[in-house]
Amino acid sequence: MLQRFEYTLSCMIRLRPRRQAAAACARLLFLFGVFIPALIAFPGCNSSDAAETGRRVLHVDSYHQGNEWNDRIVAALRDTLTAKDVELRVVHLDAKRRPSEAEIQASALGTLRHIEEFKPDVVTVSDDPAAQYLVMTYLRNTTIPVVFCGLNWDASVYGLPYRNTTGMVEVSPIPQIIRLLRQHARGNRLGFLAEDTDVKRKEMAFHEKLFGIVYEKAYFVGSYEEWKEAFLKAQQEVDMLLILGVGAIADWDLDEARRLAEEHTRIPSGTDFEWLTPVSLMGVVKHPEEQGRWAAQAALRILDGVEPSTIPLTYNRDGELFFNARIARQLRIREAPPLARTVP
Repeated sequence: MLQRFEYTLSCMIRLRPRRQAAAACARLLFLFGVFIPALIAFPGCNSSDAAETGRRVLHVDSYHQGNEWNDRIVAALRDTLTAKDVELRVVHLDAKRRPSEAEIQASALGTLRHIEEFKPDVVTVSDDPAAQYLVMTYLRNTTIPVVFCGLNWDASVYGLPYRNTTGMVEVSPIPQIIRLLRQHARGNRLGFLAEDTDVKRKEMAFHEKLFGIVYEKAYFVGSYEEWKEAFLKAQQEVDMLLILGVGAIADWDLDEARRLAEEHTRIPSGTDFEWLTPVSLMGVVKHPEEQGRWAAQAALRILDGVEPSTIPLTYNRDGELFFNARIARQLRIREAPPLARTVP
């Protein structure tokens, strides 16, 4: 049986309109226990019941099909809505693979035309690019209800919430991961290794702002070879390493990265993504399904006549602790933390 724990926010990040956008300090406490031709749209449910009721939801995924985190959000969203005879269609902005301003703007415009054609009753979106380039630019305070999820740390940077929105802000257990790593570290120098995207740079800035974390080294990479080089450098340059995202690395090779980590790890490492636990000592991971289910349930309430602005904003709460025994052997660590699930 999977062991689960829930975390709460001792000081919630206030989400205020842009003119007041100054995110309040927050602390997380865990309780263990492009372009238009590239736009992809496909139906998630085409049942005759859905057609008869005419209840429609359009989901805008900021990234591409095949990005595991977002695919799992969509799967949970689809399962929840299909059970209620709601027709779901999905559009991908593809912002990781086509990250230029012009490409994302073109995808957002294409999505707007898709909205005009499909005429959804509710639009759901995941991650920052969809919020910034579609919701903030075109759907702000319109009559189209919007439910967002996956916005990292603070939605007020996009002026959210609006009159027509509600959503789930995504937070990560960074202080808790660092606390676990520090038990096995030689010193306090901390490194940050992630894909080179605006979202990851935003995340690092919020780690520093909200928690006072100081990163000795930050490694932002765009290819597997760059990731490999940065990983090996980090073994010499820092005492602990956070590994926090590879979705924009087109040639990412998990099997090779796993071998590299198992053979060359010299310092404790941690992640908040389940699919990066094979290359990390520890993982305190979030569940994307939580966000997909919540977005679907909020959309269903809106379809039943509830105003989006009356549904309170929330934060993801579910998580799970992982321990990588193979990497632990490299570091001569014998015991897993209580309640930890062993990485296969």
